[in-house]
Amino acid sequence: MSAELEELYQEVILDHSRRPRNFGELPNATVRVHGDNPSCGDEIHLAVRFEPDDSLGEIKFTGHGCAISQASASLMTMKLKKKSREEASTMLRAFHDLIVGQSETVPPDFGDLRLLQGVRKFPQRVKCAMLAWRALEQAMQLDAGESTVSTEVD
Repeated sequence: MSAELEELYQEVILDHSRRPRNFGELPNATVRVHGDNPSCGDEIHLAVRFEPDDSLGEIKFTGHGCAISQASASLMTMKLKKKSREEASTMLRAFHDLIVGQSETVPPDFGDLRLLQGVRKFPQRVKCAMLAWRALEQAMQLDAGESTVSTEVD
């Protein structure tokens, strides 16, 4: 990563962790998933309201944790709101592959999500970046209700 990109990465991560977007309760959620990362204490409560066309009409989160987990959740909710389940699944797989180093190619529609690829240099932080995404993956497998997901279960 170039010095300029690393500086931008730090700015975006800090901005999203200090002022997360789509942070708060979603009273009319279709699905709620609690995600936790026991190795570092990150917790995410993800709420999704699916539309009749099965798109992610609204997506919000609450919780606490490190800057990377909070920024990743914030960026994810911004990127996936109003997307179809298929689009969200495709983005989830691409994000996972980028974060764990299975892909060097950044999809053109990733925007600021691309900046999280720097996490791959720190394997212990990959779980932090993936926590909200694992919660989303679980949410998309449910028709309605609540569930729990942990970074310790693969």
